[in-house]
Amino acid sequence: MSEATMTLTLRVWRQAGPDAPGRLVDYCARGVSPHMSLLELLDVVNEDLTAKGEEPIAFDSDCREGICGSCGLVVDGVPHGPQAATTTCQVFLRHYRDGNVITIEPWRARAFPIIKDLVVDRSALDRIIAAGGYVSVDTGSAPEANAIPVPKDEAERAMDSAACIGCGACVAACKNASAVLFVGAKIEHLTRLPQGLPERERRVLAMVTQMDAEGFGSCSNEGECEAVCPKEISVTNIQRLNREYARARLKPRR
Repeated sequence: MSEATMTLTLRVWRQAGPDAPGRLVDYCARGVSPHMSLLELLDVVNEDLTAKGEEPIAFDSDCREGICGSCGLVVDGVPHGPQAATTTCQVFLRHYRDGNVITIEPWRARAFPIIKDLVVDRSALDRIIAAGGYVSVDTGSAPEANAIPVPKDEAERAMDSAACIGCGACVAACKNASAVLFVGAKIEHLTRLPQGLPERERRVLAMVTQMDAEGFGSCSNEGECEAVCPKEISVTNIQRLNREYARARLKPRR
């Protein structure tokens, strides 16, 4: 018995370059398997476009396992698509019906300029991390793992925040294009662990300063960021960021 197939219409944002005008273009995909992922469907459409001598759709893709975060697309108006706690590369066609129209657009934020089609420049997040999202203290050789006791609850909260993959969905969902959930996750992760405490004030001030310089907006506490985060990063990280920033600003400088 042959497997049932689907016919879907992809309405895809096409833009030749950062300064070129963009528009939505429809592509019909016939005979596709419901077991395919959305990115695999884009591959099929691109193979057809290439065979016709047309320009394929540019989109980011890497691990296809929900780990790297590079696959971020706005699917039917929702960053990463309709399934909760799921990256775009893990969205499968079985969630759609035969004949559906799927609209695919890039992240839209001033800090994420479009490079081409569905590809945006998210290096602003890398620059925020470079500004202080790490532990830089030289401790010599790696200490024995159990030499520094860390309470289980603190370790778990730190690892929950460290699950952030830096995809930028929180920015894409926010009406202000705010990156505070991303920054808050990095601050929470490092501040919860003893290795991150010596640089806590310098880190939060540097990262918030860089975030503002990149053009991200402010937080209005509406929770869209948490709702679309594929790793379910909690908005409690934003509260931690605000506390750490206030603490750093109020602490007397030597």
